[in-house]
Amino acid sequence: MDIRRLVGKNFARLRKARSLTQEQISDRSGFSQQYLSGLEKGHRNPTVITLFELANCLETTPDEFLRDIKSDTKTDISPPPINLSTVE
Repeated sequence: MDIRRLVGKNFARLRKARSLTQEQISDRSGFSQQYLSGLEKGHRNPTVITLFELANCLETTPDEFLRDIKSDTKTDISPPPINLSTVE
């Protein structure tokens, strides 16, 4: 999944979990409802500042937009550790 779709999916999930509409987030954040709709659809490429501002509106942290959700559980999307014994 590309990063824009992941952010959009997580934004929608977090917004719905708080029973908020795109219009309510628009009022709180200053971003247009059209922008938020495009974000949820994965059509927008938000900046770090945008993610920070939206996270504040949703009372979460920006990293929540980047989490890979599988079976409704949070998973760490950091790369696996490097095995130094195999590195030349």
